[in-house]
Amino acid sequence: MIYVLAALVTIPLLLGLVSYLSPLPRLSQVLTVAGAVTTLTLAASLVGTGGGRVSAFGGLLYADPLSVVLLLAVALVYATSAVFSIGYLRSEENTASFPRYARNFYALLNLFAFTMLLVPATDDMGVIWVAIELTTIVSALMVALEGTAASLEAAWKYVLIASSGLALALLAVVLLYASGTNALGEGYDPNWTVLLSAAPKLQPDTVRLAFLLAVVGFGTKAGLVPMHTWLPDAHSEGPTPVSALLSGALLADAMYAIFRFYGITGHAVGFGFPKTVLFVFGVASLVLSGFFVLIQRDFKRLFAYSSIEHMGVLAVGAAFATPLALYGVALHVITHAATKSMAFFGAGSILKKLGTRETAKTRGIIHLIPATAVLFLAAGMAIGGLPPFGIFRSEFLILAGGFSEPGVLLVPAVLLLALVNLGFLGLFRYANRMALGEPPEGAKPGEASRWMVAAMALDLVFVLGLGLWVPDALSAVLRGAASVIVGGL
Repeated sequence: MIYVLAALVTIPLLLGLVSYLSPLPRLSQVLTVAGAVTTLTLAASLVGTGGGRVSAFGGLLYADPLSVVLLLAVALVYATSAVFSIGYLRSEENTASFPRYARNFYALLNLFAFTMLLVPATDDMGVIWVAIELTTIVSALMVALEGTAASLEAAWKYVLIASSGLALALLAVVLLYASGTNALGEGYDPNWTVLLSAAPKLQPDTVRLAFLLAVVGFGTKAGLVPMHTWLPDAHSEGPTPVSALLSGALLADAMYAIFRFYGITGHAVGFGFPKTVLFVFGVASLVLSGFFVLIQRDFKRLFAYSSIEHMGVLAVGAAFATPLALYGVALHVITHAATKSMAFFGAGSILKKLGTRETAKTRGIIHLIPATAVLFLAAGMAIGGLPPFGIFRSEFLILAGGFSEPGVLLVPAVLLLALVNLGFLGLFRYANRMALGEPPEGAKPGEASRWMVAAMALDLVFVLGLGLWVPDALSAVLRGAASVIVGGL
């Protein structure tokens, strides 16, 4: 298992270096797709092990069931984004700037995947912070790849806000480390497992402050309200594969860091305080995103605000802290990754075809690009939480977990149900308008790219499949991940 884990983080790193050095865009393309699919295969193989724990090099490489869930989600979006990118870049192949653009694109795509896979593949809280900081640098460069004034502004805004948040997250890591010096000595490794084992001996007030700073700091990268302001611009202005990776993988990585703090804090001071903090930020994210989804005029920003909503769902689900709700949270990480990448791929295909992101100018795509339109509608319904898709199952489990203890969680569960439905109304409204009606005058029928359709179809396997059936091996990993979120070893 340790060799699989090492390969997971090594493959995209090597591919990033090869892509940057290679003068042949087609070679970078082929190697990236092959490497990304291999990475997804390796991540899926970890599910077959039952999500057992493994550690090497003093915790520098580490995996437990929660890590496996994140690795699978990141690898899935990485693989589908690599496939989608073939069609996405095809229209640029005849331009003079294409070789340079493709070299930078594939180098950064692979390095971005490396940084996101490193986050759940280590036990060291400091390395987790470094990896998430690296995601900021690499993804900001990807957002700016388009070279437009809007994309450069979005990238600059992203760097400023995310770096400010991560400065607070670093302080959280330092404070958490300091809280353990009396029990563990001055020179211990700041590993999650070490801190969790010593949690009852940590200084309570310092741990509370560290958790609050962690939620604000890492929550900035996760897009939790009110630290979300970078997210709609970065998601909408960057290349579509970048939007998919940001939404489907990066945000979940940031929530993963918060979950690691959550377990330690709960065992150190009791779960009342961290539950309240997560519930407040989660509900705020659901409220704001729900209303902004209703008024969006840019369909990429629409899905960006939907991402904020789903991070709110994860936060509230973790705050419920019942085994069923936490199982749903772990499943939601995967279902959201597959569904949101599918939605952004559909949005990118429509943008390539019609040349606009405005919902008012997007009509009749079912007549122009029928395969993309059907998959795009399926993604819209899935993101909204309709059955029989995976997000329906994961959100239903989270809600069922909340309703399972009505004396304590009834009001929060009812609030979550109402706010999730608010987001669904906005998404379904716009998806239907874009699919139906008469297409724009002069638009010619024909899919933007078969590769783009293939990427969406691959996502659909997970989006629909996990709604109908969760394999026993994956279910065992999800149960283990649910336990890890609340500090189970």
